Amino acid sequence: MSKSPSAEKFVQSGLVHHQAGRLDKANDDYQQALSLNPSHPDALHLLGMLAHQVGDNELAADLINLAIHGSPDFPNYHCNLGTVLQVQGKLEEAILSFREAIKMDAKNAIYHYNLGRALQATNQLKLAVESYRQALALAPEHVETLSNLAHTLRTLGQLDEAVKLFVRASVVAPNLAEIHFNLGAALNEQGKLSAAIESYQSAIALSPGYAQAYCNLGAALLAKGKFDEAISSYQHSLAINPNFAEAHYNLGIAFQTQDRLESAIDSYRRALELQPQFVEGWCNLGNALRAQGQLAEAISCYEQALVIKPDYANAYSNLLFLHAYHATLPPDEYLNLARGWERACLSEQDRLVAREKSFMRMPLVGRKLKVAYVSGDFRKHATSYFIEQLFAQHDRSKIELFAYSNNRTRDDITERINALVDHWLPIAGKSDAEVCDAIMADGIDVLIDLSGHSANNRLGVFAHRAAPIQASYLYFASTGLSEMDYWIGDELLTPPEMDNQFSENVWRLPRTWLSYKTIAEAPAPQWLPSRDGSVCIGSFNNLGKITPQTLQLWTKIMHALPEATLLLKNKDLADESNRQRILSELTALGIPANRVDLQPSSSWADYMSQHDRLDIALDPVGGHGGGTSTCDALWMGVPVIHLKGDHVGSRFAASILHAINHDDWIAETESEYLEKTISLAKNVALRKSLRFFQRELMANSPLCDAKNLAQTLEASYTRMFQQWQETKME
Repeated sequence: MSKSPSAEKFVQSGLVHHQAGRLDKANDDYQQALSLNPSHPDALHLLGMLAHQVGDNELAADLINLAIHGSPDFPNYHCNLGTVLQVQGKLEEAILSFREAIKMDAKNAIYHYNLGRALQATNQLKLAVESYRQALALAPEHVETLSNLAHTLRTLGQLDEAVKLFVRASVVAPNLAEIHFNLGAALNEQGKLSAAIESYQSAIALSPGYAQAYCNLGAALLAKGKFDEAISSYQHSLAINPNFAEAHYNLGIAFQTQDRLESAIDSYRRALELQPQFVEGWCNLGNALRAQGQLAEAISCYEQALVIKPDYANAYSNLLFLHAYHATLPPDEYLNLARGWERACLSEQDRLVAREKSFMRMPLVGRKLKVAYVSGDFRKHATSYFIEQLFAQHDRSKIELFAYSNNRTRDDITERINALVDHWLPIAGKSDAEVCDAIMADGIDVLIDLSGHSANNRLGVFAHRAAPIQASYLYFASTGLSEMDYWIGDELLTPPEMDNQFSENVWRLPRTWLSYKTIAEAPAPQWLPSRDGSVCIGSFNNLGKITPQTLQLWTKIMHALPEATLLLKNKDLADESNRQRILSELTALGIPANRVDLQPSSSWADYMSQHDRLDIALDPVGGHGGGTSTCDALWMGVPVIHLKGDHVGSRFAASILHAINHDDWIAETESEYLEKTISLAKNVALRKSLRFFQRELMANSPLCDAKNLAQTLEASYTRMFQQWQETKME
């Protein structure tokens, strides 16, 4: 088809105006060309691109289609049509257009790049990677291709290559702040926090108004434990954008980490004002309110998060944790709620697949049992106090030991635990399906959950059934999962009359269910009875464990012992509102403030030494009693009085005290708890005789016999596996 010279002249003139940004003049020229030649393909195409540029994509698509109809062999027409279709959300049609352009010109890097973008938008990530690689082979320094390929690989979990590509992009475009920001995000996911911080700082140096970079920098600083710097970074972000909900939310996390609960709550509430559907905001607001003892308000927050996102596993787990920790529901109601977790968080199809999974395992003759532990707390955490020495004592001639860590934060304890296992696998950030596949590929025989419904749990992996034997250990309530086979306890912690509190089969060890790590570095007890006859009673348990029932019982002791003072020490008491709440509750119960000493947390050495101030430690009642704190008090020679309850959390200390042969400190009723405390307070001679020999007796008790615990658990795991094999053979 011949082209009118006059029409061609107008097209060329329009193109000059178009490239110079004079869009009205360009439009006039293209229209003039079409008035002379209504089917002029270049005029139609360029007029379509002009329409796209001003946001009229429906007209743009029509005009470019007309151009293609008149001249179907121009690959650029097809590519630009794909771009317009992608903006319209017609992604599959866009993909076809980009593929058509590539058929005509396979050497054009932009065509492959655009196809990659469309495939990425439709979540066809592996195909997107192929297209980006084709584009990169043709244009190795195309920064957008480098960046998008890196993004896609990051999404696929291929972080090492993603980081390398972001680094290449930063070399190609060193002054592009977004590249440094994206590199920082990928490094952060790798757990390379120092390098991530440097990248975020580079992005900020290039773009001082980059609010998101300040926000992400704050998160990396927080993960490094640089709390004040993190807060400053979030505040910089909010100075740039006061309505940045994510920054308000993250600032709340930083405040909460410092136990500044009122400030944290204010930040979460501001984030929710700006973004009412912010489910993570509702969840963390609930956590902060729970830490202040506002349980009803916390429950309401978790429930609001679940209204917005019914399958939000974290909110559901937080709700269950609260109810179990504070014993706010009868055991049967708690179990019913716990059973609902998997119905809310997994599809019916996923649950069906989990139920029908089958595993092929060779008998144990001639091989080791593969045992894996899953936790978000292989770090400075109560769990590590009971796990580190257990891992050290596991018999490697009998078991092959795996640890799956669901926390990017690493500390000295993480490094020690890592060194104790045969295989260490970080799983933070990976999907349940990915983790499940990895565990199945490792051929795990027995998979142990150490988190229950606490933070950083991976119960979704267990719900998908990742191993033939799955068991819960060291948590304080049933997980509620159909696919959790066993709950490991002992005769005192989980007597047979409590079986109906579990969805799992209760497996009772013939000894106390845990082992405390003896701490040689702990200061020697320096306690002396007071000369004036006064007695200091108290607790170093988390404030959340100190229920109204607990305070009422302790005030009865205080009234019966007018010479007594009450010492409470925990991290929650750094918050002024918590201090005022406890003092107000005690004052209302007739205990003046001058008989109460409220201490925030301190260094480990000081925390241990502070036990010398205690004459008697009192275990909280009603909710969750002491675990680590009970063991710490006993190690420092302090007697602990405990009221045995009707659920696991209220029986931790019973199992611990029984293991050190001090059943005489276990009460069956509140009146007995009161009597035992008063009797011990008045018997100074007995307390003297106990204090300085208790550590040695404890060190030689089953409570500190990690080797025997390891042997007992190994025998249990082996028997669980053998029973599974026997069932499979029937």
